[in-house]
Amino acid sequence: MLTRKKKWFLGAGVAIAVATLTIFALASLFATRFDPYIRREAINYLSKRFESEVEIGKLRVDIPSVPFLKLFWTRGRGVIAEVTGEDVLMRHKGRRDVPAMFKMKRFRFEVDLGRLFEPRKRVSAIRIEEMEIQVPPKGERPSLGSGNKQERGGGGTVSTILIERVVVNNSRLVILPADKTRKPLEFELHHVVLDSVGLNEPLKYRAKLTNARPPGIIEANGSFGPWNADTPSDTALDGNYTFNNADLGVFSGIEGTLNAQGSFKGSLGAVETKGEADVPNFKLKSAGNPMPLHTEFEALVDGTDGDTVLKPVHAMLGSTAFTTSGAILKHEAEKQRSIDLDVLMPDGEMMDLLKLAMSAKPFMSGRIQMTAKIHIPPLHASVSDKLILDGKFHIKRGQFLQEVVQGKVDTLSRRGQGQPKNESIDNVFSDMAGDFHLENQNITFKSLTFGVPGSKVDLTGQYNIASDVLDFKGALKLDAHVSQTMTGWKRWVLKIADPFFAKNGAGTFLKIKITGSSKDPQFGAGL
Repeated sequence: MLTRKKKWFLGAGVAIAVATLTIFALASLFATRFDPYIRREAINYLSKRFESEVEIGKLRVDIPSVPFLKLFWTRGRGVIAEVTGEDVLMRHKGRRDVPAMFKMKRFRFEVDLGRLFEPRKRVSAIRIEEMEIQVPPKGERPSLGSGNKQERGGGGTVSTILIERVVVNNSRLVILPADKTRKPLEFELHHVVLDSVGLNEPLKYRAKLTNARPPGIIEANGSFGPWNADTPSDTALDGNYTFNNADLGVFSGIEGTLNAQGSFKGSLGAVETKGEADVPNFKLKSAGNPMPLHTEFEALVDGTDGDTVLKPVHAMLGSTAFTTSGAILKHEAEKQRSIDLDVLMPDGEMMDLLKLAMSAKPFMSGRIQMTAKIHIPPLHASVSDKLILDGKFHIKRGQFLQEVVQGKVDTLSRRGQGQPKNESIDNVFSDMAGDFHLENQNITFKSLTFGVPGSKVDLTGQYNIASDVLDFKGALKLDAHVSQTMTGWKRWVLKIADPFFAKNGAGTFLKIKITGSSKDPQFGAGL
C-alpha cells in the first residue's frame, strides 16, 4: 500500500507528463496551422487585389528545425520560414473563356512566423520565376484598382500586407489584340525589381525587357505610384530609360537600328517624355540607301491608349536639319492610329533627301527650304502608299548631276541670254520653287517655277514617283528674243517673228510641255 507521500509524487509526475504531452501537442498543432493559413491569406489577398479566382497548384512551408517548446512559447517570433509555391493561376472575375490573366510557374518568399497573425503583415521579398501576364484588348481590360480598399492600399484603410520587394525573372507580358487574327504583342521581361519604400508611397522599379515592336532591349528605372484606385490614370509615373538595338525593319517601308535614351514623368494618363534617338543606318525599303538620322524629342503620351502629341522634334538627316511637331492619335471608330505632322526644313541639302527617297543616284544637288503637312491615315497599306503630304519648297543653287540633263539646262540658259554658242555658260545653277500635294505616290504641283540665268519656266502638272514619269504644262519666258536663241541664217529669218513672241514682259514667251522622266526630261511645244 502506497504511502500518502508516494501517492503525491506519483500524481505530480502524471500531471507533469500530461502537461508536457499537452504542450508538445499544442506546439505541433500550432506548427501545422501555418501552411493552410499562408495558403488562405495568399489566395485571399490575390483574389481581392486583382478581382480574380486564384488557384495555387502547390504550396510548401519549410520551417527550420527548432524545439517545439520554443516555437510554442515564442509563438514563432524570430523563426523565419521559407514559402514556395508553384503553378499559380489568376482568372479575372473567374472567366474561363479567355486565358488566365496571370500565371506564375513558381514563387518564393520568407516570412517571420511570429508576425503572420498580426493585423499588418510584412514580407521582405518575393521572387517570381516565369510569370506570364495576358492583357486583354482595350475595352475588355479590368480595373485593377476597384477592389476592396483594405486590400488595394488606396483611398481608405491601408493594405494589411506590405511587400517590400518583388523580383521577377524570365517572364513575359502579352497584349492581346482586339482582332483575333492579328499576332499579340509580346514583351520578354528578363529582370524586373519592384521596391516599396513604405505604405502608400511610390514603388521603385528597375527593369530589363525586350520590346515587342520594334524588338530591342529596354532598361528602365524610376518610381510608380502610389496606385490611385479611384482614378487609375492619375497614378504617378517617372523614370529614365535606354532602348538599344531596336530593329525598325519590322515596320513596313523603313529599316534601321534604333538606339535611344531619355526620361519621362507624369501619370498613366499623361506622360511627358524627352530624350535622344540615333539610327545610323536609317533607310526606306523602296530606296535602300542608308542615312544617319539623329533626333532630339519631347512628347506627351497618353499611357492608357498610346496617343502621342509631339512637341517640336529636332532632327538631323545626314547634314539636313529639320523640325517636326504633330500628333499620333486614334480617333473614334478607327482601329489604327493616324499621323499628322508639321515639318519645317529651313535649309536642307537636296542630295540627302533624294538619297533617302530614291534607289537611283541623286539627280540634283542644292539647298532646299520646305514646309509641309504630313497625314498618314489608318489604312492597311504601306507608308508610301497611304502618305498624304501638302507643302511648299524652294531650291536654291540647284544643279543637275546627270550630264544630259544639266547640258539641256545649260543650253536653255545660253539661249535665254541670247548667246547660244557661248560655251562658257556652263554648269549653271537652277532656282526652283513649288506648291505641291502628294497622295498615292503621285505629286501634283499647283505651281512649279524653274529658273536659270536668262530663262524662267512656270508649270503645273504631276510627277509619279513610283514610275518616274513627268507630265507638266506651262510657259517658258526668255530674256532674249526668239531670233537671238538661234545661230546663222535662222537668227536673221526669225527676226520677223520676234514681235509675235515678245509678250507678257518677256523677250520670248512660249507654251511648253515637259514629259519623260527625271533622268531624261523631254521638252516640247505646248498647246
